[in-house]
Amino acid sequence: MLKKSIALILSAILSVAALAACSSGQTAASSGTAAGVTTEAAGAAAGTVTTDSTAASDSSSTGEKLVVGLDDAFPPMGFRDEDGNLTGFDVEMAQAVGARLGMEVVLQPINWNNKEMELANGNVDVLWNGLTITDARKESMLLSEPYLANAQIILVKADSDITTKDDLQGATICYQSGSSAQEAFEGDSLKDIVGSVVESDDNVKAMEELDLGRIDAVILDKVVAEYYMNLDNKKGKFRMLDDELAAEEYGIAFKKGNQELYDKVMGAFKELVADGTAASISEKWFGEDRVILK
Repeated sequence: MLKKSIALILSAILSVAALAACSSGQTAASSGTAAGVTTEAAGAAAGTVTTDSTAASDSSSTGEKLVVGLDDAFPPMGFRDEDGNLTGFDVEMAQAVGARLGMEVVLQPINWNNKEMELANGNVDVLWNGLTITDARKESMLLSEPYLANAQIILVKADSDITTKDDLQGATICYQSGSSAQEAFEGDSLKDIVGSVVESDDNVKAMEELDLGRIDAVILDKVVAEYYMNLDNKKGKFRMLDDELAAEEYGIAFKKGNQELYDKVMGAFKELVADGTAASISEKWFGEDRVILK
């Protein structure tokens, strides 16, 4: 009788252990699905967002991914809308290119100050977010032909007494750290007359500091300034000086030596220019066709 009781107890223990193992395996599988970012919701939770449903469905034809590194506070090129979704001119162009190539586009926000390292380490496939083409960047990255013209400008409040660059004598100016705005400032005589410099994580924060009157001027991309100035709650609050610090052009950055991906992406981009898709996206964001790639 005692032996029978012991046998029953051992059987019960083994059954519980088996159920526990089965439950543990199911949990791990579920966690693996979420960590693998197989859905847009899972991607958003992880800071990675896939493309729209059209591009995502097209991606099944190749199973390839195009991971796009971007600054998610750089309107209208790449930024988050009121619902937290990534959008903008560069975002839509990347998605259109991905759809044309049958690739899934993964939008990966990064610290823009570390963009070269993110690309070199293979954390992203391209940098595509209002990236200014410079000789220094050509040395470390494979840069595309320019696709959009831009300039570094100086923005002040509408009621400011500052009307020219010379009026910034002793002023407090701000720019995004690690940006082409910083490069333009450091290469200009303006650096010798300002009183102090504030570096910001992104342009939106810099604009907010200007709006609050904590700084006198912001140096930033003209396309960003124009977009910000035309927001309903910002109209009439800011003014661009006529003095531009530097004319420049935007390009897409690829890892040095990745000619195969370069050829695929730029080939698709040029197809979108030829069929009018690029012009339509530009008109949506800028009110006109600003694409200079032919």
